[in-house]
Amino acid sequence: MGTPDFAAASLEALLRSDDSVVGIVTQPDRPKGRGQILTPSPVKLLAQREQISLLQPLKMKDPEFLQALAGWKPDLIAVAAFGRILPPAILSLPPRGCINVHGSLLPKYRGAGPIQWAIINGEKETGITTMLMDEGMDTGVMLLQEAIPITPDDTAGTLSPRLAELGGRLLVETIVRLKAGTLVPRPQDSSQATLAPLLKKEDGVIDWALPATALANRVRGLSPWPGAYTTMAGGDRWTIWRALALTGPATKPPGVIVAVTNEAIHVATGEGVLAVMELQPANSRRMAVSQYLAGHTVAVGLQLGGSALS
Repeated sequence: MGTPDFAAASLEALLRSDDSVVGIVTQPDRPKGRGQILTPSPVKLLAQREQISLLQPLKMKDPEFLQALAGWKPDLIAVAAFGRILPPAILSLPPRGCINVHGSLLPKYRGAGPIQWAIINGEKETGITTMLMDEGMDTGVMLLQEAIPITPDDTAGTLSPRLAELGGRLLVETIVRLKAGTLVPRPQDSSQATLAPLLKKEDGVIDWALPATALANRVRGLSPWPGAYTTMAGGDRWTIWRALALTGPATKPPGVIVAVTNEAIHVATGEGVLAVMELQPANSRRMAVSQYLAGHTVAVGLQLGGSALS
């Protein structure tokens, strides 16, 4: 059970393993792009390529779906970034249970956005946890766990494929060791749990009162979606794709442009200065600041506005 590219990596790993994938469940096709064309998920495309039975339920408690799922007689259900909550009828169906591939070092970052929030919060490492699912939100007992570093240049878009590959490998290892009886499940310490809720478009609004380091991390964590963005006087909007936190005090109030060089636009923050090096104006493409300045004038003293919504 899975939907995006992150899940497709786990499916690919299972297809290369010694186990048989008897069926695949993914979300219904969704409208995508400016034309809002119905588009299949990466997991569906894999199912079609491999000619494996596929279900795309609108509702997880739909009787026809549950009957079809039970008809596959799965020993185990592997779940990765499926995007739906599994009801008890599914959790209790396979004798070996439902194994989830989660993109964090649980109990940290339970929820739908673990990769993004790890970067936003300035973590130096993250990883994959495989766990036996229960009715809670990522609260099941842990099976295997492996960490990888988060580099200073990582975005959610660059980190996700690395975690996806690790997730596929760890899923296969989990199944092998489950069959061999060599896995000892470990309960999570819920007192150490942190939440990673699903990101919303409004999470991209830049609050210039935050420290420059926090904003630089936020820019990385919100790439490629929803993007960190700010507005200027007159309502024009910039989405900021690459930025660097500079040391030293800001000499102006948060959100005020304090310097403009050929390579960066320097903006005062609540603590330090954020050097914006790549941006995207509304209805335009991403570009380096040097390219933007070739066709636009940006004045020192200009106020960039907007506080992040709570």
